[in-house]
Amino acid sequence: MTPLDQAHEAMETAPGDDAARLRFYGQLADGELFLLLESEPEDETLTPQLFELEEGPVVLAFDLEERLAAFTGVPAPYAALPGRVVAGLLAGRGIGLGLNLGDAPSAMLLPPEAVDWLAETISHAPSEAEARPAGFAPPRLPEPLIAALDGKLARAGGLAGHALLAAVRYEDGREAHMLAFVAALDGAQPALARAVSEALTFSGLEAGTLDVAFLAEGDPAAVAMARVGLRFDLPVPAAPELREEHVPAAPGMDPERPPILK
Repeated sequence: MTPLDQAHEAMETAPGDDAARLRFYGQLADGELFLLLESEPEDETLTPQLFELEEGPVVLAFDLEERLAAFTGVPAPYAALPGRVVAGLLAGRGIGLGLNLGDAPSAMLLPPEAVDWLAETISHAPSEAEARPAGFAPPRLPEPLIAALDGKLARAGGLAGHALLAAVRYEDGREAHMLAFVAALDGAQPALARAVSEALTFSGLEAGTLDVAFLAEGDPAAVAMARVGLRFDLPVPAAPELREEHVPAAPGMDPERPPILK
């Protein structure tokens, strides 16, 4: 079973469990989907194959190439995209998403309202605030949230040296938890803050807020947090494969050039 199959099974097993439902949508957003196309991509423009069902129009996506091939039975064009990108492309168009249709355990139809909700949820940017820490203590967060953070940060390799999690008490008396990224790359801060916000949202836990900070290596706050906190080492990304100049990158893989839905 794939991670999406497992998340779907947990959701179906406990239909009244909002936490399981949120974790499924979190896995859907983070995972790679193979979107069935009508024709080969042209530059960054995608033309998904549209199916008119009684429930309305849907496009089809699969979490494995093998599942797409088994469904079509013949070679077919597709685009490999993160689930969050697929949701963003479909949002507001009244188009549903047929996910892993066939004999996969996670086969289901997501109505347009569910696709819109997912796109809106992952588009929320965290708010900014300023506060001065007065002290740190070991974190007291639920294990499922720590696991969700670990999974999110595993996908952020290369954006920061490492991250530190600790309980924090501010000078104004407020208490919270802080996740501090140490030696983050310039420009990576918004993406890292969104990743933490999504981990909190899709964990399905009433864990309150989680403050995010960005510290330099050797910063006094980073040293203090390292003494009592939990450390997350972000993986070092593999060196990119060399490409021939005439071979374009796959649509949706360049964040500066998101794909366009035709």
